[in-house]
Amino acid sequence: MTMTDIMLWQTKLAARLHDPAEKALVLMRDPAGHENGTSRALTRLLGYHTLPDAIDPDNDEALIRLLAQRTGFGSQIPRSMYRHVQRADWWAAAADRPQWPMREITVTTKAGEQKTIAVDPHHQVRWTERPQLVHPLTGESLDLGKLAEVSIETAKQTAFEHFSNLLVALGAGDGTSTDWRKLALAFWRFGPELCGDTDLGKFGPLWSLLPADTRVPDHSIWDHLDLTSAFAGAFAGDPEGEPALLTLSIGPVQGFIAQARKLDDLWAGSHLLSRLAWETMRPLAEALGPDAILFPRLRGLAQVDLWLRDAMGLPDALFANCEWKKGASDANPLFAAALPNRFVAVVPASRAAELADACTKAARDWIQAQGKATVDALLEAIGKPLQEDCPAYAQMREQLEGFPEVHWASVPFALIRCRDAEKQRDLDLSALREAMAPFFGNQTEEDAGFLASPAWKVLSEAIEWDEDGKPVRFFAPNPGVLYPAIFELAERALAAAKATRPFTLLQQTGWRDSLSGEVEWLTLDRQHLDLPPGKRKQAGTLWSQVNEKRRAWAKEGEHLGGLAALKRLWPSLFAGEVARALGRDDIGRFTVSTHTMALAAQLDAWLEKGGLTDALPKAEELKAEAVALPRRLIRRHAANAKALKEARLLPALLDLENEEKASGLHDAVRRTLATAVADEQRQRFRLETYYALLMLDGDRMGAILGGEGETAIPYRQSFHEQVRVGFDRIAQAHPKIRAYGEQRRAVSPGRHLAVSSALNDFSQHVARHVVEEEHLGRLIYAGGDDVLAVMPARDLLPCAQRLRHAYSGTLPEDQDTDWGELGKDRDGLHCRNGFAWLKGRLMRMMGRHATASAGLVVAHHQAPLNAVLRELRTAEKRAKNEGGRDAFCLSVIKRSGGKLDVSLKWNQAFLLERCIAFLGDEDTSRRAVYHSLGWLSDLPDPAEAPDMVSALLAYQFQRQSSHPEARSLANALVKAAIGHPEPREWMANLLGVAEFLAREVRLRSPERNEGSGPAQERMRA
Repeated sequence: MTMTDIMLWQTKLAARLHDPAEKALVLMRDPAGHENGTSRALTRLLGYHTLPDAIDPDNDEALIRLLAQRTGFGSQIPRSMYRHVQRADWWAAAADRPQWPMREITVTTKAGEQKTIAVDPHHQVRWTERPQLVHPLTGESLDLGKLAEVSIETAKQTAFEHFSNLLVALGAGDGTSTDWRKLALAFWRFGPELCGDTDLGKFGPLWSLLPADTRVPDHSIWDHLDLTSAFAGAFAGDPEGEPALLTLSIGPVQGFIAQARKLDDLWAGSHLLSRLAWETMRPLAEALGPDAILFPRLRGLAQVDLWLRDAMGLPDALFANCEWKKGASDANPLFAAALPNRFVAVVPASRAAELADACTKAARDWIQAQGKATVDALLEAIGKPLQEDCPAYAQMREQLEGFPEVHWASVPFALIRCRDAEKQRDLDLSALREAMAPFFGNQTEEDAGFLASPAWKVLSEAIEWDEDGKPVRFFAPNPGVLYPAIFELAERALAAAKATRPFTLLQQTGWRDSLSGEVEWLTLDRQHLDLPPGKRKQAGTLWSQVNEKRRAWAKEGEHLGGLAALKRLWPSLFAGEVARALGRDDIGRFTVSTHTMALAAQLDAWLEKGGLTDALPKAEELKAEAVALPRRLIRRHAANAKALKEARLLPALLDLENEEKASGLHDAVRRTLATAVADEQRQRFRLETYYALLMLDGDRMGAILGGEGETAIPYRQSFHEQVRVGFDRIAQAHPKIRAYGEQRRAVSPGRHLAVSSALNDFSQHVARHVVEEEHLGRLIYAGGDDVLAVMPARDLLPCAQRLRHAYSGTLPEDQDTDWGELGKDRDGLHCRNGFAWLKGRLMRMMGRHATASAGLVVAHHQAPLNAVLRELRTAEKRAKNEGGRDAFCLSVIKRSGGKLDVSLKWNQAFLLERCIAFLGDEDTSRRAVYHSLGWLSDLPDPAEAPDMVSALLAYQFQRQSSHPEARSLANALVKAAIGHPEPREWMANLLGVAEFLAREVRLRSPERNEGSGPAQERMRA
């Protein structure tokens, strides 16, 4: 590591230490001031110079000494480093925090000099007495009661023990040279996570959300430290001290994931792309630290943890409590596809192109290495030597050449010039306007984008007045405030880069592969590429041999090209990687079948009854490969290991039957699972054949990241309630201040960190809990605002609704419950006011203004997966377009042919459930929908005669059923239909879908209620 690198990491660590973590708990309570918090004890532990008893925070020399002692430089710190940290703190604070009027007063320093400083006596908060968190996307306040009982000493001691444990684990103070990068990385990763045996009383779960500024408690101290460290590192890494914003994306995405013959392929495509995204980010994280990447947030991701341990050398013991260290199944978080295909980072301006090129090279080198490993594995499987002259190696290299596509753009903050460089204010924006002009189609002297927004018009104007004979000023912007302009320029530049698509022709002469139909399949002999399908097995092609040895890698007749082969083998390759990382040999590959998902509820009921079968010998004889079972099912029946082993083989037998390898096994499996129902029902028992896919996607995510719409709250709403009182008093007398308070907040890096953190917690913790612990589902992909899951059809509606509410952090059953009561349920999920409580963690979700839409599909397990996925994507788009967002579209693909679909708002889901319950009732005729639809075509438009249509539909329902809900259901249907452009067609679709789910999927049959998740009971109540 060069001296420049060492200085960069020292600067980043200094930035991370400039504010103590316990600041909110000691501010205005500790006579020593928050600047003399944790650091005093930490420096004592490290053997550094003792801190002075009092620090004048407005004295540069004292502050330099403070940073010097915190970072281990002795009595002095290089002034350049201090300036980098100071400037980074200014920029980060200006970018993230609303401002308020400051009164100028003159004080006498210890040296006897007169000095003018700015104070805000009307906007001070004793946060422990009135602790509040403000949601950054809604402005809702989360009142935490009272925390004054958390003593100053407890706060300091807890922080000291937490960070000193990290230092001890890293060997700090043991006489060896300090590894500054390790220190910075450890403090970034583990600073926000208290150890299990370290607690702040009832405040422990809130440690990760402690506010950076008690007056604006909408972003945490960790957000502020991350951003300050990111800016400081960019300053230190550039010869001129100039940062830039780098945006980079890889692709293609949808086409890459969509090419799938089975669910394993679907997971493999999602996970491989997520892993590729990390390999793309990795060079930047190694050079500047993972905190340089503002979006997505990388802290706590299992793959990043593995890099911290293995590549960066953080001690294994630090990760002892991480979930990825404990699991041997594919429920391990390492198997989660968690990362999007793009990132936004703060980098040194002079290194932007170099870092982008390094990221591109890393991604392509890694995919080539995986391609070679794929060919190696194929040859090993069929007993062939690994010789480079094998045509498959050359094919793989050629077909992966230039993959992935990488596009990037960078915008330097130097486009904003500070006329007052010392104080970083008095901004000259002429260069920024000139750079923006081509992308906004305006003249170079005109404002565009953020510069033309009302927010900037308010922020850019100087507001000053006299109060009681003393000057009061309101905020002089520094470059950090213009983050929105830099960000939107970077986004437009990236879009322009994507519009240019260089193309290299790849000459392919042989038969095309079975999955994509675009490239040649991999071969041992290029002459084999001319063979038609009927002659390949006899010739002993690579894939016919693989089919005989590893059926999971190739079905009979399948012949795959390079990228398709990599996707098919990725579950096995990655399982081997995880096994090596964890030092275990029992890591199974990710495997899930549509049969498994269709049968999951019946398997659950069977296991509940003891799980006895005589089909196991037949399964072993046919070498059926065990399938992965839903996580909830495994946990519920963990004590019955023998039965679980057999349960893993039953669906595999049915998959073999699909290949005509095990005729007659269907009846054996049916008889086995029928033992879970009453004797009189066994003859009528039939296996479930329909499963469900769910694709949830956040609405208007671009607008949310861009600070548009309802999620952009007014500046005043970000304040602590106590601060609002003082602000309102001043605003009454000053229209410009009032206008500022009413103006919606501009986008900021803190907003991006908050959104990324919320999406990470939702996708990695909450979504997984809902799908896999509350229901019998499996997550295929959960990254950011996207969730793709497979589950039994029974669980589809309750799971989808639960995910939608959790995404916003607003579960209906929790809205009137006190947080103290919610916290008593440690393992359950509770959501309120935009926050979620799960397993002792309080997490910020996206808030009530952020909505999500979903495509839901119920399909037969033998339906071609490609067709099902196309319908799933179509349903998701239909939910956003026809449903008007904040909606879902449920599509049913019948085995007999044909399709049914209906789009509803989420608050209409209960209406669909009522219809399913009504039509599934034993007292309702199977021809109820048939007769009702016949009437509907002859009835007037419900919007024109709602009472008549309601009465006639109720009459028809009552003729077909003695169910007490017949009349009220008819009224509800007509009322809901009136809001649709084609009300009769919408009612017909709704009833058709409900009838199918009630009859074919048997949502309410007795055997399906066994082992149902807690969410279902709540939703049905």
